Amino acid sequence: MFKKRTGEVLIDQLTEFGVDHIYGMPGNSINEFVDDLRKRKNDIDFIQVRHEEVGALAASAYAKLTGKLGVCLSIAGPGATHLINGLYDAKKDLAPVLAIVGQVSSTEIGTDTHQEINLERMFDGVSVFNRRVESAEQLPDMLNLAVRAAYTEKGVSILIVPDDLFTVKQKNDKMKTSQTLVHPIITPDQDTIDRAISLLNTAKKPVILAGKGARNARNELVEFAEKINAPIVLSLLGKGVIPDNHELNLGQHGQIGTKPAFGAIMESDLLLLIGTSFPYRDYLPDRVKAIQIDIRQNSLGKIFPITEGLCGDVKEILPRLTSLVSKSKCDVFLKKYQEKMKKWHFHIQEQKEEVTDPIHGPQVMYALENVVEKDAIISCDVGNVTVWTTRFFPFTDQKFIISGGLASMGSGLPGAIAGQKAYPDQQVVGICGDGGFSMVMHDFITAVKYDMPIKIVVLNNSMIGMIKYEQQTKGNLNYGTDLGGVNFAEFARACGGEGFRIEKAADMESMMKQAFTSNKATIIDVVTEDIAPLPGQITYDQAISYSEYLLKEFFTNGKVEFPDIKKTIRRLI
Repeated sequence: MFKKRTGEVLIDQLTEFGVDHIYGMPGNSINEFVDDLRKRKNDIDFIQVRHEEVGALAASAYAKLTGKLGVCLSIAGPGATHLINGLYDAKKDLAPVLAIVGQVSSTEIGTDTHQEINLERMFDGVSVFNRRVESAEQLPDMLNLAVRAAYTEKGVSILIVPDDLFTVKQKNDKMKTSQTLVHPIITPDQDTIDRAISLLNTAKKPVILAGKGARNARNELVEFAEKINAPIVLSLLGKGVIPDNHELNLGQHGQIGTKPAFGAIMESDLLLLIGTSFPYRDYLPDRVKAIQIDIRQNSLGKIFPITEGLCGDVKEILPRLTSLVSKSKCDVFLKKYQEKMKKWHFHIQEQKEEVTDPIHGPQVMYALENVVEKDAIISCDVGNVTVWTTRFFPFTDQKFIISGGLASMGSGLPGAIAGQKAYPDQQVVGICGDGGFSMVMHDFITAVKYDMPIKIVVLNNSMIGMIKYEQQTKGNLNYGTDLGGVNFAEFARACGGEGFRIEKAADMESMMKQAFTSNKATIIDVVTEDIAPLPGQITYDQAISYSEYLLKEFFTNGKVEFPDIKKTIRRLI
């Protein structure tokens, strides 16, 4: 009877779980499994990245976009340590990810041999499953357990395998575990529902703060909001849950948010937290009743002192509430903030349409409106670019991906690579700052190598803009935030892709359109001038700290950029 290598058995299992690709880098302690992947390349694509961090970030992004398992691999030692950032991104954003990590030969473990490190201890804080395989016989069952844990606990599973174990022929086909994944429907008891309905029926100023947990429940969310006359505010990860131009949408909340969103939430008499783990307590009101809906029981009451917690799927719970709650007859509060939002949209549009040389971030978003398709996948990096994208680009039906809980710079390009792999027939756009992009720019070559026609828009201001602003709002002088100038368009061409560099506002529209007609991996390098990414609502403490910075700057360097900051504040207030 023909017996398969253990590595081949793992590939059989992964394909049965629906895995069709793995991100990683070959190397001495994972090469046996990579050789099995070579033999089975028609079953699972091996996407060779230039750095393991990109592989882990891409696996995380794939999981966040699709809900499917993202898989990456690495060698022991340096390969494993490179994975950590991307795996923590998955942990913080509750993405199911499996990392298959090679280890030195089983006969050398514990001898402090070349590249051996304590992988179990290193991965302990990031994982929901973290085991080293002791024998080849264990491996198939342990893979099942790892995948099941990643899905059921929405987190990272680590499977550590000495490379020699992949070569062992499997003698026993009697599995102890099952590949069956069970998805139970969790629902609140009727007494809890009744208490929530009582709160809803007495509220005069209800406000919904919705997050990524509501992404698959757009219609249910809108029907519920319409019945109780509640405006909808979105968390960062909730971007795209409903279109930006929807009449109930007051925009984002927090540092990246809008002034109407802040005002409505602070004035509300009932806060509805729907599928969100919004982390900024300073942007939530004190002493207000609250209802939270979340599929994870341990999340209820974790971010806010709620009155009632409804554990279950948003898509299942909202219709139940909608059917039971009384139709609200009072729309004064809703209309008040809808009018405020109309004024906000007007000011935002005015700012986007202004012709500026040098170019500012809002103008780049305005140019993208004409070239980004309605079903595109948009992978946004972290930094000032997050503010410009979420505040100024009008989302309709685009999918939005970002590093949320970890807020890791460098996530834009890996997210675009994962987006193109997940949706090969759709347009994929990465929007990055030069700081974030330069952290992972080596893997633009990966997109070129695999013929991925991603479009990477780099807002290039030659500095780490958000860190510069953060230093100022703390009253500190800027230090260590300037970056050297890079021509990313030339870099793109050197990699075998296409590159366009936009330096003047007059060239923006034509060059952007030209770049987006390319069928190759493309970088659009837009030279921009730094402007402060001020929040929609400036707090008293922020204003005081910024004033301290201005005074220090004046007495240290004898100059302050008052006109720019005054102009920006006037627009946002």
